[in-house]
Amino acid sequence: MQSREIHMMGTIIQLSVQHEYASFILNELIIRLNEYEKRFSAHDPTSELMQVNKNAGIKPVKVHPTLYELIKIGKIHSTAANSSLNITIGPLVMAWRIGFEDAHVPSEEQIQSLLTKTNASDIILNDQEQTVFLKHPGMFIDLGALAKGYIADLLVHDLESMDAQAGLINLGGNVMTYGRSPKQEDGQWRVGIQHPFLPRGNYIAVLRAFNQSVVTSGVYERKFTMNNETYHHILDPQTGYPIQSEIAGLTVVSKKSVDGEIWTGRLFGKSPCEIMDTLDQVEDVAGIVVTMSGELYYSESLKPYLIETSSSF
Repeated sequence: MQSREIHMMGTIIQLSVQHEYASFILNELIIRLNEYEKRFSAHDPTSELMQVNKNAGIKPVKVHPTLYELIKIGKIHSTAANSSLNITIGPLVMAWRIGFEDAHVPSEEQIQSLLTKTNASDIILNDQEQTVFLKHPGMFIDLGALAKGYIADLLVHDLESMDAQAGLINLGGNVMTYGRSPKQEDGQWRVGIQHPFLPRGNYIAVLRAFNQSVVTSGVYERKFTMNNETYHHILDPQTGYPIQSEIAGLTVVSKKSVDGEIWTGRLFGKSPCEIMDTLDQVEDVAGIVVTMSGELYYSESLKPYLIETSSSF
């Protein structure tokens, strides 16, 4: 098993591969990652996604089939009833700048003005032409809530096509397991669920996973404090402010990583019971919730695979 660690997409990415030519495959995965970042990034002004954003209110832009598919997925789940996911929230993300040194609280007037540019139904898609058109000037698609999961799925497809025996993809809060773990007798990977109230590397639970994705979203990841008030990076598409929630962390376990992104995005801010009830109705998807008060909830289907939990908060 060979591993590589790189800094990309605003996070630390860890790749591990088991193959006779593992080094070659790791190089290939990094080439693909660069290609995917160039396509999906909302931070690189030369990315393909940014060409769509730059032409908001001007003209449709023909895009790569994978970018088109991800925007289409994003639109479906952004316009679903009661969804907290919104891929057109880009203008507000840029206004808050949470996670950057110049993070600040925008004025109420600015937030209200920007909310008018965040209606995902104003994304006009043409399946035949594979074009994306943002109806109004100032609209801005940010795929940050979905891209890592979608990319992880693409990388697993790459591993399959290169006949890798096993692999682990960690895109920072987004872990994808492939094949049998060479380090465990049962062949299942061990994935730690970050403890929301302790430094990175402290786990509230450890999950056994096999050919599964484990996606975690939490209010502890990126935040800043101003005037004794702390603001986290998960914005409420209805209000334009950080989402008010009793949830500290939400983990979704799924076959496809993009599904983990979809459901952490859609459900963040809902009550633990509502989250669990919803996930129970979705095929091949399960969840773990940690509340602000330190309670741990998880899907019944995960019980045999949750091998370690800590209740000490």
